[in-house]
Amino acid sequence: MVDYLLAAIDGSAQSIAAARWAADEAARHGLPLRLVHAQTWLDDLRADSGQPADVRALTTRMLSDAKQALRATHPGLEIRAELIGGGEPVDMLVDAASEARLLVLGSRGLGGFGALMVGSIGLALAAHSEVPTVLVRSGEAGRSAGPDGPEVVVGIDTRDPAADVLDFAFREAARRDAVLRAVHGWTPPPVWGYAGWVPPQPEAERFRAIEDELLTLAMTGWQEKYPEVAVVRDSRIGSGAAALVDACADADLLVVGRRHRPHRHAGLRLGPIAHAVLHHAQAPVAVVPHD
Repeated sequence: MVDYLLAAIDGSAQSIAAARWAADEAARHGLPLRLVHAQTWLDDLRADSGQPADVRALTTRMLSDAKQALRATHPGLEIRAELIGGGEPVDMLVDAASEARLLVLGSRGLGGFGALMVGSIGLALAAHSEVPTVLVRSGEAGRSAGPDGPEVVVGIDTRDPAADVLDFAFREAARRDAVLRAVHGWTPPPVWGYAGWVPPQPEAERFRAIEDELLTLAMTGWQEKYPEVAVVRDSRIGSGAAALVDACADADLLVVGRRHRPHRHAGLRLGPIAHAVLHHAQAPVAVVPHD
């Protein structure tokens, strides 16, 4: 198996930011970086009609420029650049990433719940890539750690914790010498929301204790497997997506899961939490496929 990190670029500010983030990550992993551009009919539309030129030459130059810029900032990193074609962008990139450790993409948007940040290709790749896929906003490359130091946030489904997701999150936290914040958002029983009724304090605390205990059980064994990683268990009232978006404001990386899909064209099928955080999270988001 050829082991590398793959960054897909199209010349946009978002994709160049993603390539810089991928270069940092490749250096951290000790792996080569492969830059690819999936050539489509959109390249013809981007070409300047007043300046006749071979579109392939333009895109090849874009790849070469990106490669040289990254070599200047990452002199010890092995970087390859390649133009791929002959199909739909999602299919080409899923195939190109089949032997990669990670697929990295750029994503535009303003962040927060007032704006969307992911296009259809980014969503489709996050839904169908066979390897973990990271979407990076412009400006995220080289972002400084939060006030309490580097932190990786992972979303936990306490009823069905995914080992692949947790393992990825712990490994990324270990590589960054970062704290791992395990976030579980939970919704109180509907009766809590009825106007004019406040649950007795003992009952409220009982529900909190139950959810805290479920989070602790979901994390059982992982601290022993990765003793070098400090863990913060963060169980909070609210939807899973809202809890994660709030928790990752200063994080280096947000990790969420999505189930493997047997057919590539079976729809986006990301799940509501992964879909929401891809659109609204401020931090780079890693979507990890799991069984």
